[in-house]
Amino acid sequence: MHLKKVTLQSARYPDINQYPFNLDIIRATREIDLERPVTLFVGENGTGKSTVLKAICLRCGIHIWQLEESRRHHYNPLEDQLYRCMDIEWADGSVPGAYFSAQIFEYFTRMLDGCAAVTPKILEYYGGSSLKAMSHGQSIISYFEARYKIKGLYLLDEPETALSPKSQLKLRDIIHKYARAGNAQFIIATHSPILLSMPGARIYNFDAQTLSPVEFEKTEHYRIYRDFFTRAQ
Repeated sequence: MHLKKVTLQSARYPDINQYPFNLDIIRATREIDLERPVTLFVGENGTGKSTVLKAICLRCGIHIWQLEESRRHHYNPLEDQLYRCMDIEWADGSVPGAYFSAQIFEYFTRMLDGCAAVTPKILEYYGGSSLKAMSHGQSIISYFEARYKIKGLYLLDEPETALSPKSQLKLRDIIHKYARAGNAQFIIATHSPILLSMPGARIYNFDAQTLSPVEFEKTEHYRIYRDFFTRAQ
């Protein structure tokens, strides 16, 4: 385990009437225990799970690649202040890591092709060919297979976005394999019941008033899919 705990310091919040500091989950939560190899954040859109994930990433000193053109038109600078209101506790010193989202990955593949034009051997690390030459789902899986062999802290924001159910199962297996090996730790914001079924993972429910662990079968996402397939029979 690399990152043990995140503590939210409400005394530092700049404005409790503005997002994200006006969210009950932010105002009421004191600590986030991360003492498992895989931690999953689940909740509806707007509940703060991706915002908290990004803040943890920034607080850990992990760079988030972003093109200026990808910035939202209505930019809320307070979202980028949440990490300043966090304290973190490492198990044995800080480790490197990486942040993943589908949008950032698109930028990464373009950047990788530019590097490969100068140093073609770099592609051997990702299966021997350009990630742009694969389907989007295949390129993401190829990236995961290569990257998560490396010791580090990995934060993923809805990685299932471009993946078929079969590829989501593959991703779950990859994460489980490298988490069990002890080198990689994962924090994942997701809507995917497949990823939520990760063996041994701790799931935090962002739909509650205060952040608390929830069992897989008690998540709303699981219940919605269960009820849908039950009615479809």
